[in-house]
Amino acid sequence: MPTAPSDPPLLLTPGPLTTSRSVKEAMLRDWGSRDHEFIALNATVRQRLTALAGAEASHVTVPLQGSGTFVVEAMLGTLVPRDGRLLVLVNGAYGERMLRIAQYHGREARALRTPEDLPNDPGALDRALAEDPAITHVAVVHCETTSGILNPLYEIAEVTARHGRRLLIDAMSAFGALPLDAREIRFEAVAASANKCLEGVPGVAFAILEREALLAAAGNCPSLALDLHDQYLAMEKNGQWRFTPPTHVLAAFHQALIEHAEEGGVEGRGRRYRENCRILVEGMRRLGFVPLLPEEYQAPIIVTFRLPGDPAFLFEDFYDRLRRKGFVIYPGKLTVAPSFRIGCIGRVTAEDMRRAVAAVAETMQEMGVASGRPADRPPQPRSGEPQS
Repeated sequence: MPTAPSDPPLLLTPGPLTTSRSVKEAMLRDWGSRDHEFIALNATVRQRLTALAGAEASHVTVPLQGSGTFVVEAMLGTLVPRDGRLLVLVNGAYGERMLRIAQYHGREARALRTPEDLPNDPGALDRALAEDPAITHVAVVHCETTSGILNPLYEIAEVTARHGRRLLIDAMSAFGALPLDAREIRFEAVAASANKCLEGVPGVAFAILEREALLAAAGNCPSLALDLHDQYLAMEKNGQWRFTPPTHVLAAFHQALIEHAEEGGVEGRGRRYRENCRILVEGMRRLGFVPLLPEEYQAPIIVTFRLPGDPAFLFEDFYDRLRRKGFVIYPGKLTVAPSFRIGCIGRVTAEDMRRAVAAVAETMQEMGVASGRPADRPPQPRSGEPQS
């Protein structure tokens, strides 16, 4: 049945996203930030996150107030030294953002670009590292939600490690649903947040950092508030945050991590998202819509669809009608093609995705849109040397 108008809509977005009732209810009590109960809760969250990355033997987790971009900036500022050189693998807005952050920090940085509809190229990275021994760090986005593309993280990590460089990962839209294990790949740090695949609420992010690298990073960060080295030392000293923590958000995150484990951890959460993605893509294809990416590049996080060529299709009208039916989607963020996006993550089930596809079909009929087929042929995956 369609979602009742009084019910909040399902957020089919890359985050913030729909959360469980129990995660919301975890925010109903107040916490003293220096009280022993909250200190214990904070420690448990940190331990669970480190364990999710298979990193207990080598890494530590440092949480930080704010959105995912806050902790990505903190990771780059803390770990890339003032005399370091950063190579950012870019195929979307979030790679571009890391490059911009490095420039704000006054760090020497360059980009290795591929088109938005192609994954990062490990071969091009191999050549770039061979040609430039001054590069100290490589930064990559695991799942680039500009398009929904899955970048080849394990291959990138292998190349980076073989050249003796350090890998920094923006796993914002992947951590908790896609494999990332410190026992299998070498990374200096990974950044993520509560309100993506872990299904918490916005307001807290975290980095999982190689302990020895973090301890050696004193004095690197150009920001006091974003200094993960300083934050780590404070938490190790007394378990407390340096500045007022988002107590209610952290309590919700604690509950979300419990529910993540109950679902089967990374494998269980990823399995549900993959099924959501399958139902969505197959259903939208039946309506004529064309995904931007081929199946082998598509992460089960968010799917980009090319805009229909039918002149009766207006995205704002389409969005508003779906919203009234109980589904919030996302506009496109591409330069390669006009598009919109539908997410597969959050507290969303296979039945929810079937209802979403049915709502799209009903909306098309209301708008007089005969088919979701784009006006021209979808762009084909392109080959060639990535732009440096």
